[in-house]
This record gives sequence, structure tokens and C-alpha cells, in this order.
Amino acid sequence: MAKIALGTTREAAQPDCIRALIVEFIVTFLFVFAGVGTAITADKLGGGALVGLFAVAVAHALVVAVTISAGHISGGHLNPAVTIGLLAGGHITVFRSLLYWIDQLLASSLACFLLQYLTGGLSTPIHSLASGVGYFQGVIWEIILTFSLLFTVYATMVDPKRGALDGLGPMLTGFVVGANILAGGSFSGASMNPARSFGPALVSWDWTDHWVYWVGPLIGGGLAGFIYENFFIIRSHVRIPTHDQEDQSY
Repeated sequence: MAKIALGTTREAAQPDCIRALIVEFIVTFLFVFAGVGTAITADKLGGGALVGLFAVAVAHALVVAVTISAGHISGGHLNPAVTIGLLAGGHITVFRSLLYWIDQLLASSLACFLLQYLTGGLSTPIHSLASGVGYFQGVIWEIILTFSLLFTVYATMVDPKRGALDGLGPMLTGFVVGANILAGGSFSGASMNPARSFGPALVSWDWTDHWVYWVGPLIGGGLAGFIYENFFIIRSHVRIPTHDQEDQSY
């Protein structure tokens, strides 16, 4: 079972951590800027709900793929749910996870405030539940969508035996984000990312249903990380013993 390390405050002063936080801030900012910017543009131009949803899904798929690749120094999390999924698998300490969360929320907020200024004060769409979708349904939507996101991250980037998928992780992760937005965007909003929801809510000062976009993604991300790490990743191989050789593992 994966061991979760608490870490120490000394991590914040380590050069590798500082570099990672700077990169994580930049790529999260770019991700939110493109994603929220597309949502604002879709609202401004109209063209129908389906066209707008498709545009938002494509934009998020593309920017996720690019920013994960560009953010390789920090891991390109972009998302507190991804961070908690990697924490559940023992790939990041608790203390550094908290630093990443703060980083991601600040980057999202800055991106949204800048968009509000650059668009002349246009409304920033928030994530909220659609009419007829209850809190429990919304949480379940976000759990499932975020679970699929983290399962993809683990299968294509974290798993050391990803085989032919090696190098395709960012693109495939972008694909699943786009597909999930098309599937759940008209119901829960398909956030999958508390930071992506936080920035628009802060700028608009509209916290309607906001807790859903923390509870659902964090549960979904944590579950996916824990399950994949502990049940699907094989980190050792036991040789078949012969009559003159004891069991060995490596």
C-alpha cells in the first residue's frame, strides 16, 4: 500500500520545489485563462448551447494537453484533484500538496481577474448545477468524471509499465477532459477541478453550488489515485525460482 509522507516546511525553500511552484503557477494560469476565456467568448457570441459546449470542450482538451506537457517540471497538475490523486498514491508529500493547492488557486484567480479586465467587465461564467440536478447528483457526476481523469493520468503517465502509451499521456488526458465536458457539462458543469471553479466564483462573487466542485473532484481524484496505485501498479517482479536459485525480486 502506498505510503503518504507528510513532508516538512523545509521543502518550501528547496530550489526544486520553488521551480516547481513557479511552473505550476504559470501553466495553471494559462490553462484557466484559455478555458474561462473560451467560456466567456461562447457566451458573448451565442450560437447555441451545443456549439458553446463543444467549443469549451475542445478548448479545454487542447489546453490541458499543452499545459501538462509544458509543465513537466512541476508535473503539470493544474488541478487540486490531480494533486490529491497523486498524494493518495504517495507521489507527493502532504506539505507540497498544500503549496500546490495555494499556487493553483492563486493562478486561477489572477487569470480570471485579468480576463474580467481584458473583456471590459464581461460576466465570467461559473460552474453551477443545471436545473433539475440535485446536490447529490452533482457530486456523483463530479466524482465519476474526476475519477476517469485521474485514472487516465495514472494509466498514461504515472504507471511505469504504460507501454505503448508512453509519451501520449498529456494528449490522452486532454481527450478525456474534453469528452467529460461533453458528457457532463450540461448537468454538473463538468469541472473536475476545484481551482478551475474557484477563480470564476471569486471574480463573480457567486458561490452557488461551489462546494460541489470541491467535494466531488477531491473524492473522485483521491479514489482513483488510491485504487490505481494500490491495485494496478506493479513495481516489482519476482523471478520464477529454479532448483538451484532462490526467489529474487527487483
